[in-house]
Amino acid sequence: ARASSEEKRDELLNSLGKADKEFLERLDGLISGSLPGENVDVNFISGALCMSSSTLYRKVKAMTGLSPNEYIRKTKMHIAEKLIVEGQLTMSEVAYKVGINSAAYFRQCFREEFGMLPSEYLKLILKK
Repeated sequence: ARASSEEKRDELLNSLGKADKEFLERLDGLISGSLPGENVDVNFISGALCMSSSTLYRKVKAMTGLSPNEYIRKTKMHIAEKLIVEGQLTMSEVAYKVGINSAAYFRQCFREEFGMLPSEYLKLILKK
């Protein structure tokens, strides 16, 4: 069985030092706390964390193996997953909530992260 995103995140946090854990928690908080409304991108994050975009890139890449843009997109997709499972919003509303205005781009990002379209994912969840 594949580990859940929560289990993977916990495993990552357990392997990091206290300062790195706090950094990732702050980064996650910035991403999730700014949706929707703010344009959550590298410039927004680097400004909020008071660091240059190149420093942000190096730090996030070293800690997660992902670029900041990839990490932001991954985090948005996991927020979307939670919203889909809650079942209170349409897919368009979920996409908007995570700061993606294009339904096609949302579906593409979701498929890249979870291996299936959001609607397929929802059907799979409902079967369980």
